[in-house]
Amino acid sequence: MKKVLLVSMPYGALERPSLGISLLKPILEQEGIRCHIRYLSFPFAEMIGHKLYNLICSDLPYTAFAGDWTFAQALYGENHAQDDEYVNEILINSWNLDQEVINSLFFIRNHVENFLNYCMEAVPWQDYDLVGFTSTFEQNLASLALAKRLKEKYPGITIVFGGANWEEVMGQGLHSCFPFVDYACSGEAEISFPKLVKRVFANDPLRPDDDILGIIYRHEGRSLLSGPPETMENLDTLPLPDFSDYFAALAHSYLSSEVTPILLMETSRGCWWGAKSRCLFCGLNGNKLMYRSKSPSRALMELNSLVDQWNIDLVEAVDNIMDMKYFTEMLPQLAESNKDINIFYEIKANLTKEQVALLSKAGVFRVQPGIESLSDNILRIMGKGTTALKNIQLLKWCYEKGLYVDWNLLYGFPGEKPGDYQAILDILEAINFLQPPASCGPVRLDRFSPYFCKAEEYGLTNIRPIKSYFYIYPFHDEQVRNIAYSFDFDYSSGIDPKTYVMDVINFIDQWRNNPPYGKLSYKEGENGGLILKDSRIKNSLHEITLQPTEKEAYLFCDQIQTPGQVTSFLRKKFNNKGISEKGVLDFLDSLVTSRLMVTNGEHYLAIAVPE
Repeated sequence: MKKVLLVSMPYGALERPSLGISLLKPILEQEGIRCHIRYLSFPFAEMIGHKLYNLICSDLPYTAFAGDWTFAQALYGENHAQDDEYVNEILINSWNLDQEVINSLFFIRNHVENFLNYCMEAVPWQDYDLVGFTSTFEQNLASLALAKRLKEKYPGITIVFGGANWEEVMGQGLHSCFPFVDYACSGEAEISFPKLVKRVFANDPLRPDDDILGIIYRHEGRSLLSGPPETMENLDTLPLPDFSDYFAALAHSYLSSEVTPILLMETSRGCWWGAKSRCLFCGLNGNKLMYRSKSPSRALMELNSLVDQWNIDLVEAVDNIMDMKYFTEMLPQLAESNKDINIFYEIKANLTKEQVALLSKAGVFRVQPGIESLSDNILRIMGKGTTALKNIQLLKWCYEKGLYVDWNLLYGFPGEKPGDYQAILDILEAINFLQPPASCGPVRLDRFSPYFCKAEEYGLTNIRPIKSYFYIYPFHDEQVRNIAYSFDFDYSSGIDPKTYVMDVINFIDQWRNNPPYGKLSYKEGENGGLILKDSRIKNSLHEITLQPTEKEAYLFCDQIQTPGQVTSFLRKKFNNKGISEKGVLDFLDSLVTSRLMVTNGEHYLAIAVPE
């Protein structure tokens, strides 16, 4: 009986199974097709050591492609001149990596040939008729290097690639450069891949008029895409992912004691916000933003099943954004269950305080809200659909509820103004006791994003693949352009954002590298007042007492309010129509001056947290 082998190569993360191939395996088996999965990332990590493997996966900048570079010689042959140029141009000049890291990369590369020989000997390739490689991030060259050797020794085996690196024109570009790859699946493959396998097993090659969509194939020497793939309309019909091969590989690895496994869970595809108003810098989901989500009951069942089956309490949702209906149907049930789990989710920043509390009760301990900026102007021009105060409000509430926030501050958006960053710096100095951003960097130009598709319209010129690609894919410029996902560019205005962003960059570097910055908190005072305690650096007030009316005004601004709303609240609270809006405004502005509040000029937000 014919069989399929799905392969996950370096540098797939050791702590996570591959969700894509873990879904394809049970789908194939439902079709009566035998399928196995091999995680060849583990033996390579054993060869070079867990520390060096993590250096590639977690520590080095992704766009340096250092991991892919370690397999370049095995794929293309020796090229010492190009190696030297890559080290100088990319590793040293672009990323300022030290000699110890560079030496480590050469050490890793020296193990690649032995690793590939091991792969050829350790796997019974002759037992399989089709081998599929999943390729995301820096898995591409390792997969190609093995696929090339596999095709040379077993020319009858059909080689198929899939994953984010092979989507649409990128997949066609790669397919045209590597003739030993027979087919590639572009985008979602739950429908296209089983159909392709059946056709391959029937020895019936694809043709230009074929009805199998989403497949890249060759016809008369050209790499063609059979059309956009069919998408899964009802995600509830997907099987549970089969992680058994991953956990078997982990259990048999002597690195198992050093790896803390994380379960991956998918509850939606696409982005419901992007379907309404796509963020201009976002290239996720390719050209398919259609949002689909699993029903709350299915999502809860899947979560419980995976956690119970594998006895793992760390779960990462791979969704681009959480479905808001989960706040009324799934998360409350999860909170009531008191299940001891820790979940990561990407969320929208404009949640209510009750929703943040529910996330915490349900076991969501880490969130990525896509904050990106603390300037209303910049958030508006990038199409983010939130405001600076809403972002700060979320950071504050997550701090109160113990949720870790993954967020970045980006700069260099077309249309931003230097003054935007002075306003951001003022805000950062006020909230420097909250969770700092993970990084502060330039906006990236990614394929499929509106900035990429309409570059001239947004004042972006001289679009070219980032330099690293040319050392990983030594082909003609147009071929590399087709393969690339991330691009360098110039501004038609000629402006360099770093000329006005450096103060913010330096502040964030200091904030991240020298925590903590004290705290701004409050507690109940005597006679119905409120005591604010301030131990932040650069703030002269250490303790201030608010009187009852001031206290109520401050606590009311735990959520964003206008002076008019505060005035109406106080008049009703104290049954006093004599409270003037001007007096309230003067009070709120005095708190902004003391960095006890932040404002956008129209709305106010208290930033102290309960002691």
